[in-house]
Amino acid sequence: MATNIEIKARAAGWAAQLKAGLALADRTERLAQADTFFNCSNGRLKLREQRGGEDYLVFYRRAGVKGPKASEYTLVPVPDAAKTRRSLTRLLGVTKKVFKKRLVCHAGRTRIHFDEVRGLGRFIELEVVLKPGESAAAGRREAAGLIKALGIKKADLLAGAYADML
Repeated sequence: MATNIEIKARAAGWAAQLKAGLALADRTERLAQADTFFNCSNGRLKLREQRGGEDYLVFYRRAGVKGPKASEYTLVPVPDAAKTRRSLTRLLGVTKKVFKKRLVCHAGRTRIHFDEVRGLGRFIELEVVLKPGESAAAGRREAAGLIKALGIKKADLLAGAYADML
């Protein structure tokens, strides 16, 4: 499984934070995403359907703590999202659905997500992609620098997934 160092935070200063993220970006992409979460006893499993990108299954595990944390994940491309969703719904059952508009700012190996989540508001996520064998500490240091550059306050850091907040 691949590993990221991740954070999620409320975007308390959206306009300034967005400006800072765009200044850090090598490139950007806009996506509309619908995430369907399924019952899964040993982590989280979601189907991500995207307008502006590929659809895929995501399995991941991460601690439910505030601040930078390791997230182990596996992505599986899905050629027929509707069929996959129907099958997994019958097999596992759906726990939540999350709809969001996302601006991804690619800054080196880090993805900075500016998310507008239906029913929840505006958020920022960081995903620092670790190289195989790289220490989590290196990713946490990079995340800490980006937290500062984006003006994210400790009080705005969140522990869980959007699905937990719905």
